[in-house]
Amino acid sequence: MSDMISADLVDLDLSADTKEAAARALAERMVALGRVTDLEGFLADVAAREAQMPTGLDGGIGIPHCRSAHVTEPTLAFGRSAAGIDFGAADGPADLVFLIAAPAGADDAHLTILSSLARQLMNAEFTAALRSVRDAAAAAALIRGDEPPVAEDTGEEADEDSVTASAAASAEAVTAGTGAAPGTDTAGTGAAPGTDTAGTGAAPEGVGGVGAVGGASGADGAVPDGERPFRIVAVTSCPTGIAHTYMAAESLENAGREAGVELVVETQGSAGFTRLDPTVIAAADGVIFAHDVPVRDKDRFAGKPTVDVGVKAGINRPGELITEVREKAACGEVTSGSPADTPVDRAGESGEGYGTKLRKWLMSGVSYMVPFVAAGGLLIALGFAIGGYQINKAPSVMDHFVWTQADSWGALLFQIGNVAFGFLVPVLAGYIAYGMADRPGLVPGFVGGSISLTVNAGFLGGLAAGLIAGGVVMAIQRVRIPAALRGIMPVVVIPLISSAVVGFLMFVVIGKPIASAQQAMTDWLSGLSGTNAILLGALLGLMMCFDLGGPVNKVSYAFATAGIAVADPSDSAMKIMAAVMAAGMVPPLAMALATTVRGKLFNATERENGKAAWVLGISFISEGAIPFAAADPLRVIPSSMVGGAVTGALSMAFGATLRAPHGGIFVVPLIGNPFLYLVAVAAGVCVTAALVIVLKGLRKPAPGTTARAPGDSTAPSSADTKQQPVAA
Repeated sequence: MSDMISADLVDLDLSADTKEAAARALAERMVALGRVTDLEGFLADVAAREAQMPTGLDGGIGIPHCRSAHVTEPTLAFGRSAAGIDFGAADGPADLVFLIAAPAGADDAHLTILSSLARQLMNAEFTAALRSVRDAAAAAALIRGDEPPVAEDTGEEADEDSVTASAAASAEAVTAGTGAAPGTDTAGTGAAPGTDTAGTGAAPEGVGGVGAVGGASGADGAVPDGERPFRIVAVTSCPTGIAHTYMAAESLENAGREAGVELVVETQGSAGFTRLDPTVIAAADGVIFAHDVPVRDKDRFAGKPTVDVGVKAGINRPGELITEVREKAACGEVTSGSPADTPVDRAGESGEGYGTKLRKWLMSGVSYMVPFVAAGGLLIALGFAIGGYQINKAPSVMDHFVWTQADSWGALLFQIGNVAFGFLVPVLAGYIAYGMADRPGLVPGFVGGSISLTVNAGFLGGLAAGLIAGGVVMAIQRVRIPAALRGIMPVVVIPLISSAVVGFLMFVVIGKPIASAQQAMTDWLSGLSGTNAILLGALLGLMMCFDLGGPVNKVSYAFATAGIAVADPSDSAMKIMAAVMAAGMVPPLAMALATTVRGKLFNATERENGKAAWVLGISFISEGAIPFAAADPLRVIPSSMVGGAVTGALSMAFGATLRAPHGGIFVVPLIGNPFLYLVAVAAGVCVTAALVIVLKGLRKPAPGTTARAPGDSTAPSSADTKQQPVAA
């Protein structure tokens, strides 16, 4: 770590009063050393990471961190605050702040060093030494590991007993923590080289050491002769895989030593991925998942008592998790097919209500369905463009295909797209069930979705089938199964029973009522006209621009695509699709226009993002406005919603229609009333851009901040930086 931190990267008198100001103060030191090339761009990446999950840890520690293209080499800066800074920890402000900057393509060796620091933060002796050190060079040496932790006020190295007592007291004082929304980091990690993930430890009676991978207990662990200690395997992971992953591992290992259990951790973060030995998993009595991204190869842990929580719970309350998994094992509670719950269900996560879980389950299905919608819809649209609107009546290309005729190619594209559209409802249902019950939910989910199409229950039937399938599988998984039958549960018993139950319910009980409701909704949409249609367009426009690709945006989009996912969609359904796509193009195009017209209101990074937003906007990628919403949500999001509502309402009023579910400006030739459609888009873009410019122009610097010259990189004022996006 010698090249990662130096005295120039240490501030022992950090005067910042907010986490944004603290990150800026430490990042400026990185810029001064050439470790960061674009201050504002890097801080935007830090803020985006912070929006995923607070980086404050119990014990007075804040670890803002991110991977960024603006970082030239892995760098660590340290600040110590006398007043404390709120990083979202349950126990209050942090006085020790570590800013970790990793390049976008950081090599494994440097990331391993970062993981080692994360583990050190669980060492009470290490943090106590940092709180007492008086010299920046000494602090840097301590973090690098050049010097052992020494309490400077006494000049003597802390003894082992006092450190153990301090750690135990700290562990008892920790309150329950919470995890965060899942992210998208799929890279795995392994334990840091040289880290004893299954080390031994000596302790008084009742406190044994963490066992070695082979299963032996610590030499001095108080385990009676002829009895083996309780064995636990754990997996930890976090979205970036730099800090929380390894801190949770260290915390669990320490708690395992105190509890006298053998506990081995598999870290899945960013520094390589080493799977636990299958024999260790087989010998384990219980499993702990402390993760914020999906656990890789989760089926390895099937059939064992499992506790499934967020990664911060692994850091903050490891003792409780160990107790919980032991209690589950004692009462014989096991998972039968796939271990415990999926990341979107996490029954062990506190504070997450059924409504939140339901939203995540539905979004799981929608996210897997959208690629089928885009591919199938664009192919159908191309088929119409090449062969005309009567191409849907063409014979099968298997029976009639002429290489030199445009109509044959149009029919081919239309029929391929139609096949892709046929997967929409089964995929929706299958992956809703997957979000609830993992892979065992796929079979009954797909079966139920296909039956929904058979009985004409459509999109609503798919939603119901997915939820029923997931619920049935989850119920089966809670049944206590003899060990001899566990191996066949996920491949034979669960698919058989769940498919039969779901099929019965869809065919006999709820299929027909849902089909009637689906038909009633279709008839209602077909009858919309005048003011009602305009109001619906405004509502859909508001939803499309509320969270820029988030759940509300996806609900609006799914509603529109469901209407055209039939062989012969109604005129009203195609008007709705046109309004939704038009509104979704507004936010990025408006941000691009605003940065062009009044560039001095935006920093250098936002102006660069504005150039890319032109392309993203015309391609119907609403997420192109997320960087702007992340930096200034209270001005950008309401402005975008107003512009989206204007565009949606005008599109419906003009009677624009669209058969393709995606494509943006590139499918304008396929739009009914294309000129007026573009007018609607332009109107919304101008309204949003004007509102953003006016609102930003009214912004005043907070008291105590320095004035900035026009055209400067316009760092956000302290008043603005207190407002961070929830999610976009």
